[in-house]
Amino acid sequence: MIVLLGVAAAIIAVWLYVGFLETLIVTSILGVLYVLVFHSRWCYIAIKTAPRDLRALWCYLKILIMTRKLTKKDWTLPDIFHETVQRHPKKPCFLFQDEVWTFEEVENYSLRVSAVLKSLGVKKGDIVGLLVNNCAQMPALWLGNARLGGITPLINTNQRGKALIHSINVAKCDVLIFSDDYQSAIQDISSELSPSLKLFKFTHRPLNPSKPETNAAGDGIADLTSLLEATPPMPWTLADANGFQGKLLYIYTSGTTGLPKAAVISNSRYVFMACGLHHMRLNSSDVVYCPLPLYHTAGGVVSVGQALVFGCTVILKPKFSASQYFPDCAKYKATAAHYIGEMCRYVLATPPSPADKQHSVRVIYGNGLRPQIWTEFVTRFNIKYVTEFYGATEGNANIANTDGTPGAIGFVSRIFPKIYPIAIIKVDQETGEPVRDSQGLCQLAQAGEPGVFIGKISPNNPTREYLGYVDKNASEKKIVRDVFAHGDSAFISGDILVADEFGYLYFRDRTGDTFRWRGENVSTSEVEAVVSNIADKRDAVVYGVLVPNTEGRAGMCGIVDVDGTLDLDKLAKDLERDLPPYARPVFLRVMTSVDMTGTFKMKKTDLQKEGFDPSLVKGDKLYYLDLKKGKYLPLGPEEFQKICNGQIRL
Repeated sequence: MIVLLGVAAAIIAVWLYVGFLETLIVTSILGVLYVLVFHSRWCYIAIKTAPRDLRALWCYLKILIMTRKLTKKDWTLPDIFHETVQRHPKKPCFLFQDEVWTFEEVENYSLRVSAVLKSLGVKKGDIVGLLVNNCAQMPALWLGNARLGGITPLINTNQRGKALIHSINVAKCDVLIFSDDYQSAIQDISSELSPSLKLFKFTHRPLNPSKPETNAAGDGIADLTSLLEATPPMPWTLADANGFQGKLLYIYTSGTTGLPKAAVISNSRYVFMACGLHHMRLNSSDVVYCPLPLYHTAGGVVSVGQALVFGCTVILKPKFSASQYFPDCAKYKATAAHYIGEMCRYVLATPPSPADKQHSVRVIYGNGLRPQIWTEFVTRFNIKYVTEFYGATEGNANIANTDGTPGAIGFVSRIFPKIYPIAIIKVDQETGEPVRDSQGLCQLAQAGEPGVFIGKISPNNPTREYLGYVDKNASEKKIVRDVFAHGDSAFISGDILVADEFGYLYFRDRTGDTFRWRGENVSTSEVEAVVSNIADKRDAVVYGVLVPNTEGRAGMCGIVDVDGTLDLDKLAKDLERDLPPYARPVFLRVMTSVDMTGTFKMKKTDLQKEGFDPSLVKGDKLYYLDLKKGKYLPLGPEEFQKICNGQIRL
C-alpha cells in the first residue's frame, strides 16, 4: 500500500511539473516496462496464443449472433431447415449408398411424416421414439415429428432386452417407430411394454408414392412406410412447437458404465453444437462424410446439423468400415470427414494403399484421435486440418482444438479466460469431489495439474444452458454449486483434463477410471494407448481391479487377439520400456473381441466386475505379471488362490 501511495504521489508530482500529456506518456511507458520485466512469460504466452484466441472469439461471436437471431424469431429445427431448403432446394442434402436426396425431397418426406403422425393423433408434447437404422429418411422422421411439437428419443439400435425396455420407458414413449430389422427385438420384449405404446414398423425403400405397398406380414403392426407412400405432404407452415428453447430430441449416453440415460436436446442446443463445429473449418459448400450412427450426438447432431442448418451435403453410411473410410471419401468427393472414438486407430491399422491420399478431404473432425497416432494419421492420409472437439451430450461445456495442436481437445484462453466460462477445478482423486478453499468455493487447477472440466450454467443463455437428462435426479448429480461465487452453479463433466501453460487442454481420464497402484495414479486411457500401439493397434481396455489384502487397485488389461499371434514376452518387454512400473498391467485378459458402444468406446464395466477370477472369466485366457521373471504367466484357479492369500506377490 505504501509503495502504491508513493507511485501515485510521484505521478501527481510529474503531472504538476510537466503537464497531463507528458505524464500519460511516461506512465504508459513505465506500465509497459513493468509488464515486460515482471510478467514477461505471460506476455510471451499472450503473443503466441493471440491468433488462436482471436479466431475462436470470432467464431463464438458468430454463434452468439446466430442464436440471438433465432431466439428472436423463436424458430425450431423444421423452420430453420425450411430456410435452408429455400436457398437451394435441388442441391443434394443426403447421399446414402446409391440414393441422392435433395433438400426439397428431404423436407417433403418430413411433411409426409407430419401428415401421417397428425392423422394418428400425435400432438405437441408427445414422445415418438425412433429405433431406426442409418438412412436418409431417419432425420426426416424426427423433423416431421418436431413440426407437430413432438419430442423424439433416438434409441441406440444395438440395444436389446432390458436395456431396450429401459430406453423406451425412461423416455416415456407414446409411439415407437422401429426398422423392420429390429422386429424380433421388439417382439422379444413386447410383453413388457406398455399396452398404450403404439408401434409402427418402418421399412427402408426409396420413396415412390405412385406405387404404395401394403403390409403383408400379418403381425398386426402398422406399416409406417406404406402410410407415408399413400399420404401426400402436408402444406408447410411454421412448426407448432415450443420454440427455439423447446425440447427437440432425447439422445442417450453411450452406456459405457451401465444403463444409458436420456439427455435432453433443445432446438437451441442442437443449433449451438452444429454451429460450433461449422465455424471452425467448414463452409456450406463442403461435402461431409459421416459413417457414424445417427442416434448419437456426433452423427445425428454435429454432422446431420451441417446439412439441416448450413446446407452442406452429408454422406451417410449404414455402418462404419475402416477399409472403406477413405475410398468412400474419394467415391463421394468428400471434402470433410467425421471420426469418433477408436475409428482413426482402426483406419490407421488398414494396410497402406494408393487410395490413402487419393481423396479430397481437407479437414477431419471429431473426438478420440489419440495423441500417440495423431501425426502418423495426418501424414499418411494427407490431412491438412484436424478439428478435435470435446463435449458431453448432456452438458453445456463444449471446446475445440482450433489450430490442430496434436493431442489437444480444446483450450482455455489465457488472455480472455472469462469470455467463455469453462474451467478445470481441483478434485479429490479418490472420490471425485471438488476440493474447496476456506470459503467453501472450488479451486482452479494450475497448469500441469489434473482436474475436472466444468462449464458455468447460465439459464438465459442458449450457449450456457444446462438441460441435463429426462431423469431430474440424474441431472442434479451433474451440477456442482458454489463454484467461483456463492450461489453460482456449473455442469461437472466427470472427465479429468490437464492444461498446459498455453491453455491447451488434454484428456487424461474419466473420473472413476483413474486408479491408484503403488501410491501412484494410473490413467487408463494413457495405458490403453500405449498397449494398443505396442500390440499392433489391437483393441485394449484397461481398468483397476481389487486384490485381497492389497492397497489400491491393480491394473488389468483386456486385449483382443483374434488369431492367436500376440507375443506376450515381447509385450512384457515393450511395456517395461514404455511404462513406469506402477502403470504396467498386472493382469492380462486375452480375448477374441471386446464390447463396444455405438460411438466406438470400449465397455469395461462387466470386465471390471469379473476381475482376474478364473471362475468368473469364461472363454478368455488370464495371465499375471511375474515380477522376478518380467513375464506374463498363465493364471488359473491355483495361481488365483496364491495371489489372494499373498503367496504370489504382485
